[in-house]
Amino acid sequence: MAAQKLYAGAKLREIRQRLGLTQKDFAAKLGVSLPYLNQMENNNRPVSTSVVLAMAQEFGVDVTELSTGDHERLVSDMREAMADPVLAEISPPLADLRLTASNAPTLARAFLHLHRAYRQTHERLASLDEALGREDARATPSPWDEVRDFFHYCDNYIDAVDRAAEHFATPVRNENNIRVRAVAALGNRGVRVRFADTDALRHYDPGEKQLTLSLRAAPETQTFQLLLQVALLEQDKLLEATLDLARFQSETSRAIAKIGLANYFAGAALMPYARILEAARVERHDLEVLAMRFGASIEQVAHRLSTLQRPGAKGVPFFFVRVDQAGTITKRHSATLLQFARYGGACPLWNVHRAFETPGQFLRQLAETPDGVRYVSLAHDVSKPGGRWGAPVRRYAIALGCEVAHADKLVYADGLDIGNPRAFEPIGISCRICEREDCHQRSVPPLERKLTIDPNARGTLPYEVG
Repeated sequence: MAAQKLYAGAKLREIRQRLGLTQKDFAAKLGVSLPYLNQMENNNRPVSTSVVLAMAQEFGVDVTELSTGDHERLVSDMREAMADPVLAEISPPLADLRLTASNAPTLARAFLHLHRAYRQTHERLASLDEALGREDARATPSPWDEVRDFFHYCDNYIDAVDRAAEHFATPVRNENNIRVRAVAALGNRGVRVRFADTDALRHYDPGEKQLTLSLRAAPETQTFQLLLQVALLEQDKLLEATLDLARFQSETSRAIAKIGLANYFAGAALMPYARILEAARVERHDLEVLAMRFGASIEQVAHRLSTLQRPGAKGVPFFFVRVDQAGTITKRHSATLLQFARYGGACPLWNVHRAFETPGQFLRQLAETPDGVRYVSLAHDVSKPGGRWGAPVRRYAIALGCEVAHADKLVYADGLDIGNPRAFEPIGISCRICEREDCHQRSVPPLERKLTIDPNARGTLPYEVG
């Protein structure tokens, strides 16, 4: 199979501007002509191998930046937005969406922002009290979605926060217990830590300088909450500076994002970058072994593995997702070509949904998306008990996976028939944008296809996809 040409004009231009070079100077250092560089930056020519090597040698650029940018995410997000019934008569071809994502990513983001505003307004008008003009009924993105998009387009890796957490986790005076160090760090700020039989996982009283943690929570959850409080108190300036750069549209979004960054710090301190990267390599990403080694939960480890995208020291590019029993995605991130539906649930053929049926077990799946990319996917149920009789149990399932090219790095891929094309189950992203014609689990027709309705025949579906 011929190698895929690399069109990364927007990313190439971004790197040049980051280096503070004109096109003329950049072309000279790369050993190409000015017109040739101009054509590459405008995606009229692919980025050549010689240019990629020159960037690595001359500037020390992590060349994976050229191929792991926002392109696939933007294409996936635009396809899903175009699947909105209000745009049913437009439906630009996939090639046009790819060109937009490559040549005009800012325009693509503006379109997505406009579509989010439309959806927000549409949903509010569906409720009578909103339709009557309440003062707060403005067409702004959902704060939750805005924050989720922030992490999504940062590759779920926040360098400054990650490095600060890694520094905090560096042993001092041979003290390796991160929980002890977190309590000590809070103590140095005059904060007293106590445990109580309470429903709240964590409660901090700034007046009394007292942090209360729930005795009902699992030890790894208690440690995580300790580290989260350390982030909010010790790293407040760093978190605020990061939020300033993000330019959120509302104070609510900013507040949610700050908790998200504190959560990020806690996970990165519990599993410092270099240590978790090496341990994952040695243990071949065995989640149970890693959870025991770092005193973390299965979900915490899986989420952390999906964040190992530090330039120059990247881990296996994983996708990570968490769904509830209704199939709604509550957490999502992908460093792979696979992207998740922004609205609605995940593909019902994906093994993450079957994890609820087999509590305590790891489910393995070889899966292939409509674009022909093949993955190894691991699913596991995650139950969060209330800690007392009668308290509700929150149930989720998580999935972690990567492309089959990295299968040798996963202990879970051992024994799977990776060389057999028939071993891969066909999955998709969202029915409205899925191109499969013969899917027996399809809930709605694909938007871009013509349907044939025959009243005298009925197959698995009440229509045929043309």
